[in-house]
Amino acid sequence: MFEIDPRSATPIYEQIIKKMKELCIKGVLKPGDKLPSVREMSSMIIANPNTVSKAYKELEREGLIETMRGRGTFVSKMVQKKLDEEKIEMIKEELRQIMIDAFYAGISFEQIYQWMKDMNNEFANAFHK
Repeated sequence: MFEIDPRSATPIYEQIIKKMKELCIKGVLKPGDKLPSVREMSSMIIANPNTVSKAYKELEREGLIETMRGRGTFVSKMVQKKLDEEKIEMIKEELRQIMIDAFYAGISFEQIYQWMKDMNNEFANAFHK
């Protein structure tokens, strides 16, 4: 399904969450799709089942997936996009830090803008629904 980087500074459960969200945005995972069980997923990505369970619980809390007892875990049919002011501020701060890092790496604003346009095209279906 996807790979995780055990050497990354990002915790494995957060990597799982980000990858699952990306697969949904790209349309690889669609509403109603059945996900691997916690044990299956942990075997696939070589991670501790408790770590996968933590990621699944967070994804369920966010409304991205839903677990039906005895049936499995599925991509939610009603993925809610909600405005979360705290999340918005966090994203703005991350973007600010990216701009600072880019400046010191010699990357132009125009290059970053082009990358953003490319990503917008990559995720166009999700953002324009």
